[in-house]
Amino acid sequence: MNIILFGAPGAGKGTQSALLVERKGMKQISTGDIFREHIRQETRLGVEAKSFMDAGNLVPDEIVVGMVEDVLKDLGGQSFILDGFPRTVPQAESLEVMLQSNSLKIDKALFLEVPRDVLIARLAGRRVCTGCGATYHTLVKKPAMAGICDLCGANVEQRKDDKEDVVLTRLEAYETSTAPLKAYFTKKGRFVTVSGVGETEDIYKRLIAHI
Repeated sequence: MNIILFGAPGAGKGTQSALLVERKGMKQISTGDIFREHIRQETRLGVEAKSFMDAGNLVPDEIVVGMVEDVLKDLGGQSFILDGFPRTVPQAESLEVMLQSNSLKIDKALFLEVPRDVLIARLAGRRVCTGCGATYHTLVKKPAMAGICDLCGANVEQRKDDKEDVVLTRLEAYETSTAPLKAYFTKKGRFVTVSGVGETEDIYKRLIAHI
């Protein structure tokens, strides 16, 4: 079973992906992680991507899809989760062509549905360690010592893109870009909406019911 897991910032994609990796042996494919690794290794695709990023431009879809393809070719039949990709219909169409050429397919596009007010509360309350990247929350997961990471002792701060005014802008942009993608996968018969509200385990149970 190969899936796309998508949802707005703060919907809980990372948390649920980690559980699927741990419990179902799936491979999480995050385009952000792939970008960083290709750039670090200075691969051909990494060098091309960096040239666009350094110029302040979006990386062309064909480069992104090429990076994803490199990962998929090494999976050896292992089920995978595409996390955060595709983000647009043209990306979804390019992905479809690439998957077909590699005798692969997406079985389900699972969307974590979370009300806007809940998303805002989750994101605006999120705090991140500047050292190891561990995440905390002002309501549900505070560090033992205010502002200090439990794991490495570095400062725990709010990211600039988690400030409420920025969060609102991010959510609006996401909703605009994702609406066509929902329609695309609905026409393909693969789109499933899963409630992303509640306890982590409850959300996980809802997800695996479709996997």
